[in-house]
Amino acid sequence: MPYQTLISVEQLQQLLQQGQPVVLVDCRFELADPAAGEAQYAAGHLPSAVYAHLDRDLSSPITETSGRHPLPDADALAAKFASWGIDGSRQVVAYDSSGGAFASRLWWLARWLGLRNVAVLDGGFAAWQAAGGELSQDTPTPTPTEFTATPDHSLWVTSEQLATAVAEDSVVLVDARAPERYRGEVEPIDPVAGHVPGALNLPHVQNLDDAGNYLPAQNLRTRFAPLFDHGHQVVHMCGSGVTACVNLLASEHAGVSGAKLYAGSWSEWIRDTARPVESVGENH
Repeated sequence: MPYQTLISVEQLQQLLQQGQPVVLVDCRFELADPAAGEAQYAAGHLPSAVYAHLDRDLSSPITETSGRHPLPDADALAAKFASWGIDGSRQVVAYDSSGGAFASRLWWLARWLGLRNVAVLDGGFAAWQAAGGELSQDTPTPTPTEFTATPDHSLWVTSEQLATAVAEDSVVLVDARAPERYRGEVEPIDPVAGHVPGALNLPHVQNLDDAGNYLPAQNLRTRFAPLFDHGHQVVHMCGSGVTACVNLLASEHAGVSGAKLYAGSWSEWIRDTARPVESVGENH
């Protein structure tokens, strides 16, 4: 049975021992040091894993109106996936060292392109190491596949669509950033602090336990199911459309489907100074 949300180290090891065709994707990355993840990959990665760079592979270039990590061109991403040996049949497993933040971005992008047999390694690189998993420094040469993207643009919303929904009070907007960033007390990355008016704060790190593993599905269901109680569209956002994917993955793993991604997120929202911004203590 294919894995479509999370996969444990034990489950992955079993697939590999059985000789199942698995495409491993190392998504390690650091926002403050964009070269760090690739260096970590070179120092040691899961055997046969390819490397996906957030800026280069999982995003498109920044524009004057975009956020920090615009969605990649669908055809270009499909070609990249094909070069890694990804098609509609093989199990894909993505991992990182950031609580699934960057691996979840790949998971969501794969869904956007029409792929379903894609999972994030629960516990990430650290869990693989803790289980005594083998590491390699070899650069793999995957056999390319044929893969054509069938992007589902209903899975995400634009800034214009979100602005309309916020004005009409017809959306449940969930912000995955840290509470202090959401409240506007600090902003270490973007030039404007605060949040989109009406947004709720469900920090992505709260989907994990102290060991860095995702909480049980029932716990996650308790966290996400109430968002749908009012019948409005649920939309997840963050700083640039990356860590919001952790909330989307956790919700999907809990069997709570139907939410969308605000791909541009906070860093795109604030590009237009006419868009409303709120901080805790304002407008309350």
